Amino acid sequence: MVNVDRIEEQRAWGDLHPKVKRGVLAIKESVEFKTADGRDVSHMFDVSLRTTAKQVRSLKAIDEMTEHEIENGKFIFAFFQKAQTVEARFPMLTSQDTARLMFIGTYVAWETNRLQSDNGKKAYNKKDLEKLVEMSTKRFNDFFKRLKDAYIIHEADTGELFVNPTIFYRGDLKSHEYDISDLQYTRLFKKTIRDLYEQFKGRKLGQLATIYSVLPFLNFNTNIVCFNPEETDEDLIRPMNLENLAALLGSQDTHKLKTALNNIKVEGKPVFTFVEDPYDRRQKRIIVNPRVVYGGNGESLKAIKALFN
Repeated sequence: MVNVDRIEEQRAWGDLHPKVKRGVLAIKESVEFKTADGRDVSHMFDVSLRTTAKQVRSLKAIDEMTEHEIENGKFIFAFFQKAQTVEARFPMLTSQDTARLMFIGTYVAWETNRLQSDNGKKAYNKKDLEKLVEMSTKRFNDFFKRLKDAYIIHEADTGELFVNPTIFYRGDLKSHEYDISDLQYTRLFKKTIRDLYEQFKGRKLGQLATIYSVLPFLNFNTNIVCFNPEETDEDLIRPMNLENLAALLGSQDTHKLKTALNNIKVEGKPVFTFVEDPYDRRQKRIIVNPRVVYGGNGESLKAIKALFN
């Protein structure tokens, strides 16, 4: 017989998220205790919650991540090569092409990477994609050719379109059919990307390409733009300042770049924010809103989100 600390049990119970509580209650209701001869003696037992503080933190972190995913329309995986911009990987693409590609990636189907409607009832062909990105036929044809030539999009004999799964992928990574061991990846949130595309389509569309360009330089747990994105110790992160980022993006005017970054907002909240570097107060750290892209865990997520509230 195990003695139960009721005060500790209530504390642990109060710390759990409603979704987790519902799961625990469902388990408690389904548990039965029977004697060797089959008599039900469940009424003689009390099923108690035994959850350590570490387990509670873990459950809350998982749930924080789940809520974040739902709020921002779930996600796709975006793949990139370490410390290499998308411009270097696909030099034939313009900045507007890159922004459109990021938008198109949010329509890939689960594990097949076929482009289709969200409900899966309509597979997109070339004409459907033209309407989706809202381009003139001539400009779209040039854009589509660049995507095909770069092996980003494949057009099947049926007319169905498929996105290269080493660029974007939606599904369980264990089911990925390609060797992605030399690539890194992060989460790109579908609803946020679509909202940004709707807001910036037209002449300002190229500004969104900055989001895609900085992916290889985002620290997974902090969303800080830096030189060592795989670093897990925040004290050892080497942040890029605005001048570093401008050089990376080939921009000659840092003031113009900062203005452009400040103008990229989702529901009134900035996508890029500038925070004082605690180790060098003359410099600013550049941090990306996790509503757009985030590769870390639930424990770090809450702290980053607070910077954008």
